[in-house]
Amino acid sequence: MHAPPRAARRLTGALSVLLPALLAACTTDPPATVNPSTPPDPAPAGADAAWDELAALAAAAQDRHFTARYIHVGADGSARDVTVVSAEDGSWRIDVPGGALGGTADVSIAATSDGLFQCGLPSAGRPGAATCVRLGARDGVVPDRLDPRVQHPFTDWLAVLTDRRSPLVISAASPPVGVAGRCFTVESTAASLDPPLDVGVYCFEADGTPTHVRAALGTLTLAGPVGPAPATVALAGPVVDAEPLGREAPAHEGSVGGGTP
Repeated sequence: MHAPPRAARRLTGALSVLLPALLAACTTDPPATVNPSTPPDPAPAGADAAWDELAALAAAAQDRHFTARYIHVGADGSARDVTVVSAEDGSWRIDVPGGALGGTADVSIAATSDGLFQCGLPSAGRPGAATCVRLGARDGVVPDRLDPRVQHPFTDWLAVLTDRRSPLVISAASPPVGVAGRCFTVESTAASLDPPLDVGVYCFEADGTPTHVRAALGTLTLAGPVGPAPATVALAGPVVDAEPLGREAPAHEGSVGGGTP
C-alpha cells in the first residue's frame, strides 16, 4: 500500500535536511584527528635552547679578558698547571708545561699583533733561556706536529661554538663535582666525519669564563679565581730564526760500531 502523497513529501523533506548534515559531519571529523600531531616536538626545542645558551656563553668567552691557572690532566693521567692569559687587546698566551719533546720541554703558544708564536721555555728537556719562533699570521694554525692542543678551548674552538651552522649536537649536562657554571655536551652530527673541535663537555661561568673541558685532549679545570688581564701579552723571550719544538720526543740515534761484538 503506497504512502499518501503528503506523507511522501514529508519523508523526502526530512531526508533532504538530514543527509547534508550527515555528509558535513563526515567531512569535518578527519581534520580533528590531525590537530594533536601538529604541535612541535619538545625535544628539538630543548636542543635549540641549549645551542642558544652555549653560543651566548662562548661569545662572552671570546670577549672575556683574564689571567687564570688551569689543571690539565692528560689521557695518561699526568697533571700539570696551564697558565692562560687573554689580554685586553685580544692577544693571548698559554704556557704549557711538558707541551713538547715528549713531555720533557715546556712551551708557550702566543698570538700577538706580530703573529703566532711558539716559545721554548727553560725546562729539563730544553736548558737555556726562553726563545720564540714565529709560526705564521696571528690567526694562523699551529701545525699538528707542534700542537699541544690545550689552547684551542680558549681560542679558535670558541668561534665554532658560536656558529649555529657547525655540525654539532648540543645538550645540557650536569657540572662535574667542584666545577662552577653551566655545562654542555658537544657531539658531532652523524654527517660530520671530521668535527671542527674535540667533542666532549664544555663548561662556562655566566660571564664567559671557561671553567672545565673534557675532551680528547684530557680535562682542563679552572684551579682558582681568575685575575685581571694585562693590556697585552709579552712573549716569553726574543724571536729567533730556529726550528720550533715538536710534540714528540726526538729519536735517539744509536751508536755505530761503538759496541763489542
